Amino acid sequence: MNFTIYKLHFTEPLHINYMRGDTSISQRTIQSDTLYAALISSLAKIGEMKATADGDLGCTISSLFPYCQELEEDEATFFLPMPYQARLPKLKDASLAKKVKKVQWVDHTLYGRILGEKHGEHIFDNDSDYIKNIWKSFLIAPKEKPFNDFFTSSVTVRTSIPDRTGNSHSMPFYVDRVFFKGHSGLYFLVDGKTDLIEKGLDVLKDEGVGTDRNVGYGAFEYEKDSIDIDCPTFGTTPFYLSLSVLIPENEKQLTSLLDSENVAYELVRRGGWITTYPYTTLRKNAIYAFLPGSVFSNKEKNDQKTIGRIVDLTPDMEINHKIWRSGRSIVLPIIP
Repeated sequence: MNFTIYKLHFTEPLHINYMRGDTSISQRTIQSDTLYAALISSLAKIGEMKATADGDLGCTISSLFPYCQELEEDEATFFLPMPYQARLPKLKDASLAKKVKKVQWVDHTLYGRILGEKHGEHIFDNDSDYIKNIWKSFLIAPKEKPFNDFFTSSVTVRTSIPDRTGNSHSMPFYVDRVFFKGHSGLYFLVDGKTDLIEKGLDVLKDEGVGTDRNVGYGAFEYEKDSIDIDCPTFGTTPFYLSLSVLIPENEKQLTSLLDSENVAYELVRRGGWITTYPYTTLRKNAIYAFLPGSVFSNKEKNDQKTIGRIVDLTPDMEINHKIWRSGRSIVLPIIP
């Protein structure tokens, strides 16, 4: 299956807050609904989104995933999320089993075997040579060149500014900054039209993504490319794998997605603060969603490439624009 992708190469450090607010640790990815909302906000600034729009950019995007590319002329190694319900073998060596369990990211050239294209053949077994290609949480296909660390992080100290009331004091806090080496970075997949995506990226690349954009973090350059993912034929497997944050369309679809003992997922609460002035002291409404890598039932063997919906999280107050959250997800067939 071929997808259009956008590669984001960061020219400044990147920091992405955990929901618990611990700035001393940065996440390594940005979820699809966060990026989608940032693109809508960017388009609104240049008059491309109407206040009465339905939040639909004419496409569905994945979450941001890591890619490794040392030199500009090198071929990039793209990674995709390890499914939550991955089929792991019973390894004789306990240390190897622990190593395999740590895998969170899979080289896209191996993804077909994870999804079950090779008639259930699995790349992890007691005699597999692939296990030695596990680097930290990444499973890498054999390369001609040695695979090197493509990102680092460092913690810096910053100081909070006292508020105007005089009831608070300057306090130091720690911020974890992620740096991508060479031409590495994060990328996302797109299913659908891309004209609005590119207009939004043209604004967003200078404003930055993630946290602490006001101090220059998260600025990037972007490049359009494509990726081929080997997967079972759509409509032939009784399960989906999500590559985006997913909010089901209705209760009926939710019940259908969870209708199997083999489903595996992680739920997350999505909401947060409104970022547009003068509403920055207000919170959005909140909703629960499924994270990328979740595996869902598809007993009817539907052949959709995207599922889910866009929701309105505007609080019940006088706000002159809608707060949209995209819960539409790109899905791939999988045999768990």
